[in-house]
Amino acid sequence: MLVALPALNDNYIWLYQRENLPLIIVDLPETDKLFAWLDAHDYAVNAVLLTHLHDDHTQGVAAFRARYPDVPIYGPEECAEKGATVIVNKGEIITENYRIEVLPTGGHTAQHLSFLVDGHLFCGDALFSAGCGRVFSGDYAQMFETLQRLKMLPDDTVICPAHEYTLANLAFAKMVMPDNDAVKNQIIRVETLRAQGKPSLPTTLQLEKMINPFLRAKTLEAFIALRKAKDVF
Repeated sequence: MLVALPALNDNYIWLYQRENLPLIIVDLPETDKLFAWLDAHDYAVNAVLLTHLHDDHTQGVAAFRARYPDVPIYGPEECAEKGATVIVNKGEIITENYRIEVLPTGGHTAQHLSFLVDGHLFCGDALFSAGCGRVFSGDYAQMFETLQRLKMLPDDTVICPAHEYTLANLAFAKMVMPDNDAVKNQIIRVETLRAQGKPSLPTTLQLEKMINPFLRAKTLEAFIALRKAKDVF
């Protein structure tokens, strides 16, 4: 089971469950909607994964810990002050139910992490559909290297970003790649989904290689030019 639970204005809390096992929760922007969902479905929680320190990913941590004090909350060092209980930066998280690969994906923030479990990439604000995160760290090379590494994952990897930014990203992609038919087709598809109140996500790496200008950038210089153009788009 994979659920993109809407939160705040345009965030998603990702819920992942395999074979009736306890859930994995990715990021805690808020808890009201999360607790209502958990109460309605009566699922146990195995672990929480935090991708980075920004408040719209962590401001629900305190309330979650108060309700679920025994559930480990994994995150990078920058999330220690936000309430992460287990600090990770690379390697694997092995729980009773899951083996989770921890991928350093800095650039949006210096210590940003993504998590890969059962072919699902929970990538926070590193990679969006048709876009990528702003480089708040100022380290464009780090972000470019992050995207180059993510691009090496299998094409069928399910991409689960933290925000519903797809239509705005596709508008930029259409501007910089006006002859890209995949972008035009995806705009129609996503407009239909959003009109129905459905998420545009998840996406796949195979699709993102076709529609995401940041993944298609071949050099650091090209990436920087794209990112700075998107910042003011």
